[in-house]
Amino acid sequence: MNLVLFDLDNTLIAGDSDVAWTQFLIEKGALDTSAQETRNLVFYEQYKAGTLDIDEFLEFQLAPLARYPRAQLDAWNDEFIPRYIRPMISPAARTLVDGHLQSGALVALVTATNSFITWPIAREFGIAHLIATIPAQENGAFTGKTRGVPAFQSGKLTRVEAWLESMSLNFGCFDQIWFYSDSHNDLPLLQQVTHPVAVNPDETLRAAAHEHGWQILSLCAAMQIN
Repeated sequence: MNLVLFDLDNTLIAGDSDVAWTQFLIEKGALDTSAQETRNLVFYEQYKAGTLDIDEFLEFQLAPLARYPRAQLDAWNDEFIPRYIRPMISPAARTLVDGHLQSGALVALVTATNSFITWPIAREFGIAHLIATIPAQENGAFTGKTRGVPAFQSGKLTRVEAWLESMSLNFGCFDQIWFYSDSHNDLPLLQQVTHPVAVNPDETLRAAAHEHGWQILSLCAAMQIN
């Protein structure tokens, strides 16, 4: 059996789902435009530079989930996916995922973005397994905090190993393992698989891919918000 892992942002989708969600909430009047956009862009630049404080970022990013009833958040998410996410998905990305699913491989989406945003995206691709940062809940409402280890940098590897262990599996159980990612932040996991694939990679990951002879792939889609 084979294992196939996909990063999400700027890999399977041509954009960042966290940034898009923030833009969507601003459009809805649920967030202050200037303060939210400015800080979100600062965090995004830190992510690209590899200097992001994940705990500080998640405290900022998850706070809006705690401000609104779950029913309202779910209704917004139902609107967010077709308007913001589907235009970011290229036919090539869908074909790639479908090919691995049809091969009988165990396929998972592995992302630092929180699971409230990303579960519907995983379903959009037909992926049944999601390893994402978990937003904590209490009595059915989000608290604005996280639960467990964020799926970021080395934490992504930790979470994948724990997920496999929960099924009495480990990396050694698979004939071949693919991981598709755009970011150098995912090097800890990329270095553990048999087929690391750099998708639209940042400069640091592109250099690592050239150094190690990893495949470099482009999955592009023009983003058009209606």
